[in-house]
Amino acid sequence: MENLYPMRINKYLAWKKISTRRGADELVENKKVFINGKLALLGSKVNENDKVEIKGNKNPKVYIYFAYNKPIDTITHSPQKGEHDIREDLKNTTISKDVFHIGRLDKNSHGLIILTNDGRITDQLLSPKYFHEKEYIVRTSNKLRSNFKQKMEAGVNIEGYVTKKCKVTIINKNTFRVILTEGKKHQIRRMCSRLFQEVSDLKRERIMNIKLGNLKPNGFREIKGEELITFLKTLTN
Repeated sequence: MENLYPMRINKYLAWKKISTRRGADELVENKKVFINGKLALLGSKVNENDKVEIKGNKNPKVYIYFAYNKPIDTITHSPQKGEHDIREDLKNTTISKDVFHIGRLDKNSHGLIILTNDGRITDQLLSPKYFHEKEYIVRTSNKLRSNFKQKMEAGVNIEGYVTKKCKVTIINKNTFRVILTEGKKHQIRRMCSRLFQEVSDLKRERIMNIKLGNLKPNGFREIKGEELITFLKTLTN
């Protein structure tokens, strides 16, 4: 951890999940931040053993983050009659009712979803102006064409929109790994369809540095420690 210090005060408050960097600057400008009892200034730096206090913020919200393995048939948006969503799947678990999921996976897809009570990171994860890697394993019902990798990586025209370049690794005759930095609705399925490949299974294995690992369907684990530090640091940079 020593290599993180000295750290600018706005970065420190974002890292500690007290505020966004912009919000931290506002706290400093409003003279609410103290380092070792002294009023912090914009650009002030924090060392590892410094005491940082926020005036009028004695009980800041505690943010929590989870990796969750969404099963097939679980809905991530607007379930219809007879369907069930993530909240219903989690209602008999120990996970807090305050968390919500960020992003979507369609009904027939499965894999990693981020759960949190931290609404500050929603825009950074979902907005098209940011470029965060998401990794998937995809199986097709028909054999992959010889030029599939080349065409997929170059970008595919889906209804007038050309997808950004991506990274494809062929695993076997009908399975491939793909890394995207965008997330249009049903993007991988639509890309494959345009290239005459029918998706039979789609699993998301990674979002940025957060990996699905060996989580079972409907299983979850807390994101913490170095994994969380790297995740939040990447989001706020």
